[in-house]
Amino acid sequence: MVYVWSGLFAAVLLWSGIEPFDRLTWVLEVLPAVLGALALAVTRSRFPLTPLLYVLILAHCVILIVGGHYTYANVPLFDWLGDLFGWERNNYDKLGHFAQGFVPVMIAREIVLRLEVIRPGAWTNFFTVCFALALSAFYELIEWWVALASGQDAEAFLGTQGYVWDTQSDMLWCLSGAIVALLTLSRWHDRQLGAFSGR
Repeated sequence: MVYVWSGLFAAVLLWSGIEPFDRLTWVLEVLPAVLGALALAVTRSRFPLTPLLYVLILAHCVILIVGGHYTYANVPLFDWLGDLFGWERNNYDKLGHFAQGFVPVMIAREIVLRLEVIRPGAWTNFFTVCFALALSAFYELIEWWVALASGQDAEAFLGTQGYVWDTQSDMLWCLSGAIVALLTLSRWHDRQLGAFSGR
C-alpha cells in the first residue's frame, strides 16, 4: 500500500507543480500536504495507521494540492458546478474546509483511542471535534498572518472571493465535516482499530 500511496501522492504533486496559477500560492497550499506526507514517512514503522486513515489523508492531500495548482477560487470543475447550480462563487474551498474537519477528526480519533488518552465514548467524539475545530481556527490565523505579510497578493491564498463571512463559513464546513466523519466512519474505523490492535 505504501508504494501506491506514495506514487499517487508524487504524481499529483508533480502535476500540480507544472505551471500553477500562482507559484507562491502553490507553495503555501501544498506545504501542509508535503509536511503531512513526511510525518507519515517518519512515523510509519513505529506508529503505522489504519488503512482507512491512510486513504483519508491521501484524499485530503489531493484536495490541498489541486487547490494549490489552480487556487481555490479557480478550480475548473467547481466553476462548471457553479454554472450548473447558479453559485455566485467557486466553492472548492468549502470542500477543502469540509475535508479539514472530516480527516483531522479521524486522525485525532485514532491517536486518542490507540494511546488510550480518552476512553471510547461521547468524550472521544467531543474532544476530536474540538481538535478539528482548533486546527481549522489555527489555519484561519495562518491565512490572516499570510495576508498581513503579503498584502493584496494573499487573496489567492485566502480564497475569500469577496465573501465577508468566509472565515465563519469555513469553520462551519469544518464542523460539518467532523460530525459527518464520526457518524459515517466510526464503526468502520473501530473494526480496523480492533484488527490493528490484534497484530
